[in-house]
Amino acid sequence: MKYLRSRTSILFSMRIYLLISFTICSYLSQEAEAQTQRSNVFHEKYKLKEVVVMSRHNIRAPLSTDGSPVNRVTPHKWHEWTAKAGELSLRGGVMETAMGQYFRQWVVSEKLLPDNHVPADDEVYFYTNSLQRTFATGKYFSAGFLPYANVTIHRRYNESKMDPVFTPQFTKMNPKYKAAVQQQMNAMGGKDDFKALMQQMEPQLQLMATVIDMNSSPACLLGDTCKLFYDDTTIKIEKGDEPRMRGGYTLANSVADALILQYYEKDDSVAAAFGFNLTPEQWHQIGAVKAVYDNLLFTAPVAAVNLAYPLVKLIKDELTNSNRKFTFLCGHDSNLASLRAALNMQIDPVVDSPENNTPIGSKYVFEKWTDGKNDYVAVNLVYPRASQLREKTELSINTPPMILPICFSGLKTNEDGLYPLEVLIAHFQNVMKAYDEIEDVE
Repeated sequence: MKYLRSRTSILFSMRIYLLISFTICSYLSQEAEAQTQRSNVFHEKYKLKEVVVMSRHNIRAPLSTDGSPVNRVTPHKWHEWTAKAGELSLRGGVMETAMGQYFRQWVVSEKLLPDNHVPADDEVYFYTNSLQRTFATGKYFSAGFLPYANVTIHRRYNESKMDPVFTPQFTKMNPKYKAAVQQQMNAMGGKDDFKALMQQMEPQLQLMATVIDMNSSPACLLGDTCKLFYDDTTIKIEKGDEPRMRGGYTLANSVADALILQYYEKDDSVAAAFGFNLTPEQWHQIGAVKAVYDNLLFTAPVAAVNLAYPLVKLIKDELTNSNRKFTFLCGHDSNLASLRAALNMQIDPVVDSPENNTPIGSKYVFEKWTDGKNDYVAVNLVYPRASQLREKTELSINTPPMILPICFSGLKTNEDGLYPLEVLIAHFQNVMKAYDEIEDVE
């Protein structure tokens, strides 16, 4: 067994911390905590009326295939996955079913739906991106959530095609807007451009290179590269496409992604790190590499309004659908990242996960409550802890996933920590208006 000393010098600058941790929602009352933590006093006042879930898919196999750069930068053999590249793994399916079972217990306890319910046509709506990992996540969740019903999982295309609703792409573009996006991305690096942010990840890149034994890799021995680097990185911004990163940092992000997925999937955490006994802090440092990648591409506020527009509109429409009781939407971490930035969500720092922003299987849960006169909304980030994923924990009300409250900068809650529905809908409409005001020049 090999040990890597946790270096106190590997600390994030305040800039990085702010990018990947967010402002703590300290002003929310304790009543604002989600689901199983709500008090009897709260339940005497409010009744759950509707739930809208925006989910990231559960554990998938890495996107890399045989012969890819990720396989060439280590002499070690990666985990033998139970799925093809990019597809939901068997463990991912098991754990998403567990998430569905937990949500089933919760909505039954809140009397939103009866147990073993077979919903009417408009009562429940499942809609996912068309890729296998998102569609399968919806199927597994529905099996745990409504085991007695044959739930239709809506998708628009075959598994190889991205649905535009779940594609964080620029649908409007003009020179002035493009310059503003580039300026905000560069500003994440402080006085220098975005590469300054990547430079501050140098200790984390060195940590990963040591873990994968990059000096003994085929890529190194053949004279290609012996280190993870970032200085040639560029970001491409074009209409009709997602923001794209090119250069060395994309490889670093792929390595971090593969290591974290391997950590979720393998029972032996030392084997997951190729013989190193990494601390939770060191796994979190590896996750920070991914967080910088996602934040640069998807969380510049002026870009996020464009990238997240279809989902902002869809969630607003679902929250105002009088026939709906439960909605499940499933996409990707990029969807959650761009939504977070577009809606100016503030979330407590993620704990018990190597991923800093949107852990695998995480969900934005919009809870609509009524006091009999008015409707209110609470929003939470719900995700399986890394320990629960690794131990295949049976999730339930007594053994829930992690739940963190979400607040919205500039919006006020009532005395019970709930946002009036009309206030939140107006916030969504303002974000949509900001998108409408982007001039589109062909």
